[in-house]
Amino acid sequence: MITKSELPACPVEITLMLIGDKWKVLILRDLRNGTKRFGELKKSVTGISQKVLTANLRNMEENGLLTRTVFPEVPPRVEYTLTELGHSMEPILDSMAAWGTNFQKNVE
Repeated sequence: MITKSELPACPVEITLMLIGDKWKVLILRDLRNGTKRFGELKKSVTGISQKVLTANLRNMEENGLLTRTVFPEVPPRVEYTLTELGHSMEPILDSMAAWGTNFQKNVE
């Protein structure tokens, strides 16, 4: 978890630090509707490699945006769920979706 002393002074920069790349935003998008397994995320986040997905999920877990639950089964089952902090980013995703929809209409 990030400490307060490690945070930038600018609130926008803090947000970008947490979700500043497209993969994290797309992972948030897919988890906002509920818990998903690793394979489900791999399929829904088009174009992401297994290595990059794993790295992003670990980073998001470290920053408190999601939880990772490992079930003691063979083969192992791992599920990811947004935390309260992760869900608090939904208004950002809603704004991005609204802006993207408007932009798409103007391009057509």
